[in-house]
Amino acid sequence: MNFVRRRGRARPRAADGATNDVAVIMESASKSFGSVHAVVDVSLAVPPATILGVVGPSGAGKTTMIRLMTGALGPTGGSVRVLGERPSHFRRATRERVGYMPQSFSLYPELTAAENVDFVASLFGMLLLRRRRRSRDVLRLVELWDARNRKAGAMSGGMQRRLELACALVHDPVLLFLDEPTAGIDPLLRVRIWEELHRQRDAGRTLIVTTQYVTEAEECDSVALIAEGRLVALGTPDELRRLAAGGDIIEVETTGPFDGAALTALDEVREIRPTGPRSFQAIVPDAGTATPSIVDAVTEAGGEVVVAREFRPSFDDVFAELVQRAGTTPVAPADAPAASAA
Repeated sequence: MNFVRRRGRARPRAADGATNDVAVIMESASKSFGSVHAVVDVSLAVPPATILGVVGPSGAGKTTMIRLMTGALGPTGGSVRVLGERPSHFRRATRERVGYMPQSFSLYPELTAAENVDFVASLFGMLLLRRRRRSRDVLRLVELWDARNRKAGAMSGGMQRRLELACALVHDPVLLFLDEPTAGIDPLLRVRIWEELHRQRDAGRTLIVTTQYVTEAEECDSVALIAEGRLVALGTPDELRRLAAGGDIIEVETTGPFDGAALTALDEVREIRPTGPRSFQAIVPDAGTATPSIVDAVTEAGGEVVVAREFRPSFDDVFAELVQRAGTTPVAPADAPAASAA
């Protein structure tokens, strides 16, 4: 299933070298470790210059999916192709177009920030002058230039995550895999990291980002909801909201008691959900076109509308509804990380 971009947002041009219609494709991909099924029959396609968020609770299979895409693991069933190749058979030129930020800190604690970035750049065959220029650029990008001479092991958790991002960016990849880039960092730094990810997308790069913070789905162009290794749903945030609710939701409040069931005869109304004696929610195909009809119908039925507005359920609610509908075990999302200093 290919996904589309959010309404109203122009699709950025793909970075040089990312000219294929699909950057990553998984077809019925599965991965088992003995009797443990970490990824089960996942199919998805990721177009260039987009952010795909792989969202789900800890242990859902997100990291295993990333490892299948990077070639660290091979599928036990189905297939995976990245930039037109099987990850386990990447050519060197293809691997150099891919950046990877692992979930856990994997740099050298005794090296400084600048030395770590320079070392990673050297692994990609970058010559000295270009290494120095790119190291300076990416350290400034993640706001670590002033800390470039600090040892990585002496940095806070938030600074280490930014250093990992700098190392993933230093060789200027067209495709970035970021495994839990905001895990365990404070909310303000999470905002700054997402701002940088949006800039990378707008520059034409493709990003696949895993997160256990369900609310971060809003930051992505499209979202793959994962639970128990299964792809529960795939689409834009708005598409997933409509899928969970059965359409758009209009929230109506009236001056006095009103029985919203009287509106079920309207063609635009799929369902009425009472939320109080003076309020209800109407499920409709399109909130923009249905709202005037609902307000008129309430007035004709003797009621008076105080407010009628589109209601957007939280992604916690969307995730729980879609997981439950898929028949997997709902797991409370982790949206309260243990913050560390930036």
